[in-house]
Amino acid sequence: MPTYNLIQSVNHTLRHEMRRDERVVVLGEDVAVNGGVFRTTDGLLDEFGPDRVIDTPLAEAGIIATAIGMAMNGLRPVPEIQFVDFIFPAFDQIVNELAKMRYRTGGMYEAPLVIRSPYGGGIRGGHYHSQSPEAYFVHTAGLKVVIPSGPYEAKGLLLSSIRDPDPVLFLEPKRIYRTIKEEVPEEDYTIPLGKARVVREGTDVTVLAYGAMLHVCADAAHKAAARNIDVELIDLRTLLPFDLETILESVQKTGRVVIVHEAPKTCGFGAELVAQICERAILHLQAPPLRVCGYDTPFPYTLEDVYLPDAEKVLEAIEKTVKF
Repeated sequence: MPTYNLIQSVNHTLRHEMRRDERVVVLGEDVAVNGGVFRTTDGLLDEFGPDRVIDTPLAEAGIIATAIGMAMNGLRPVPEIQFVDFIFPAFDQIVNELAKMRYRTGGMYEAPLVIRSPYGGGIRGGHYHSQSPEAYFVHTAGLKVVIPSGPYEAKGLLLSSIRDPDPVLFLEPKRIYRTIKEEVPEEDYTIPLGKARVVREGTDVTVLAYGAMLHVCADAAHKAAARNIDVELIDLRTLLPFDLETILESVQKTGRVVIVHEAPKTCGFGAELVAQICERAILHLQAPPLRVCGYDTPFPYTLEDVYLPDAEKVLEAIEKTVKF
């Protein structure tokens, strides 16, 4: 079984699905000749040719609009937005057109496509290459939002996303593009969208995370164990739809919850999780839910390490809620 980092896993998965399904096409800025800015599409042009691996102009609205047309006419496009920070020129196409296509046509037309994009901090990219805008899209009915936490998860989730009849925003945490390696089976396998994964079972406090923050939280959980605090760690995997059943089952068991994401705190995805937990399980809580998030500021360059949640910040929140 090969060992891949996240970039290699995405590349392998795209190649796997393009061989299996000739309807799958890849398009975006520099995805063909250069193989993408992070090389996630490296080599695809040589194998599948320019009709299926397409370099586009630097025009995000045009990339998504073209992909929508492809999807409505029977293809399975996988457009790439080079950095998610540049997705906003295509916001209207995604929110007003793509996500509403099935609804507005009464089910006559589907738009099955996957928008891939690297997101988040951790590579000293500054405020135009480090943002985490997932909450904007989780607010959009008709769209699915998926964030893998590693190479194994990436393959299973990406295959499910490409095969899904609805549009998917697939955000790849570039902080762990090359730092996390895992065994990834060559054979076909999928991970269902909307189903979380209990990474570590525990009894004292539930920690909810996704993407690169899962590894920060795993480090914090290990440090908490040395202080006799038993953490249950859950990888959400999919933010829309999210696995409320698994979350509530865990919170009802532990009575405490800490939510971690690197996006700004105000109106971040963690706020929705807190609301859902309080609405349905407040009588099970033994302490207020806590969030460890980025700050409500533009993403900084020189203070990136201060801005991003780390294991010590998460551990502090874990201890605070346990001692409440």
